[in-house]
Amino acid sequence: MTTTKRTPDARPQDIPGSGSAGHRETRGIDQVPADERGGHPRRLFAVWAAPNVSYLSFVVGATLIIMGLSLAQAIGLILAGNLLWICTGVIAASGPVAGTSGSVISRAMYGVLGNKVVLVLTGWLIAAAYLALNWSAASVAGIGLAGRYGLPDDSAVDAAVICAIAAGTILIAIYGYATIVRLYSGLSVFLTVVFIVVTGYVLTETDWSYTPAEPLHGAALAAALGTGFTVIASTPLSYANSPDLARYLPRDSNPYAIAGWTAVGAYLPSVVFTTVGALAATGLDMSDPEAALESILPGWFIPVFVIAVVVNTMTNNGMTAYSASLSIQSVGVRLARIPAVLIIGVLGTAMTLYAILVVDFLDSVQTMLQLVVVATGPAMAVAVTDLVLRRNRYHGADLLEQRRGGPFWYHRGVHPAGVLALIGGGLVSAMWVNTSFWTGPIAAAMADVDLAIPSGMITAAAIYWGVARATGSIPKV
Repeated sequence: MTTTKRTPDARPQDIPGSGSAGHRETRGIDQVPADERGGHPRRLFAVWAAPNVSYLSFVVGATLIIMGLSLAQAIGLILAGNLLWICTGVIAASGPVAGTSGSVISRAMYGVLGNKVVLVLTGWLIAAAYLALNWSAASVAGIGLAGRYGLPDDSAVDAAVICAIAAGTILIAIYGYATIVRLYSGLSVFLTVVFIVVTGYVLTETDWSYTPAEPLHGAALAAALGTGFTVIASTPLSYANSPDLARYLPRDSNPYAIAGWTAVGAYLPSVVFTTVGALAATGLDMSDPEAALESILPGWFIPVFVIAVVVNTMTNNGMTAYSASLSIQSVGVRLARIPAVLIIGVLGTAMTLYAILVVDFLDSVQTMLQLVVVATGPAMAVAVTDLVLRRNRYHGADLLEQRRGGPFWYHRGVHPAGVLALIGGGLVSAMWVNTSFWTGPIAAAMADVDLAIPSGMITAAAIYWGVARATGSIPKV
């Protein structure tokens, strides 16, 4: 049997293990062989742009104005909070080096057994929560469109819309990497065009001289800025799966290019369309974002807009479900990748039904985005710190070795530095978070200022660095 040498310009559909666009990917967490790699890091731009040309960005941007911030303050937060995409880009560079998924690479941080526990939280539960959050946003728009076409306003129709959107998303995850890379390139263009048209209509309604009816000052302003930063930065911190979308690139791909194309691809649309959401809230009542935006769009364009919202959600959640299925395998559940996709999809669908049919959408968005950073912030800090300490030198074969006494067994299967860092960072973050569901004691003592992200990330990074150096668990390189 002969093999064809893969060149750096090979297309994803030419790479056997990744499947081909429109065909199911067969590979799970096993290491990608050198002869099945190809492509250039620049392909990551479209992969990350498509899910971030987002209706949810409109919602989040509008929330900043509804909270009482001025337009300048909101835009400043949007620019600053989205800088956390740099972390997402940095850890993406580990994918080609290791040749396996981020959920396997994290064994280097937590140990073979410790990693399983961490993945149940970050790879399953939080992933399912993000599936529900994004599906909820699309479902609200889809349910509204169903009503415009005369379908009854009842729970059965709502549930049918939610399940249809979830099914389309799960199909993307099932077909996998090659389909994502190929499909998202075209969809990023389509979504950008549609949302630019929406932006044009928003700009005609924008009050450029807008000032809050009761401008915030002092402690109230600090509290709003802290909460706003947490809401904005929560999105990039949730994408610890970036190595999964880079692992099919050649091992010698430029890590700076990988980090740059990933970060910029996500940062630019996130900043632009979150800012548009803030602009919309200066002239429209964005307490109901869908109704507000549809009120300024021509009737013929509303279905196009809703389709774009649904498609965007599918691109976003397709990536999430794809990576969550790999996490299920990494935990050790004996399932092929496709059944694993179905499991995470069912869990996310159930949470979406609850979010839409039981609780208030806007409240659920803000509360969830604030609460998840208690785990995702410290986890991202640990991942970046580990990559720096190891200088991005990961070996896929060692990471996939799970035997007792193996390279990443550490102490009884647990890496103390990683577990202590995650727990310590999470506890500190929880003491600084401020939501309608929970306000940490430090946040309460500091006039409700939410500093959950910087406090948790700094603490986790410091603990990981200190304990790893003190115990010598990470060899100096």
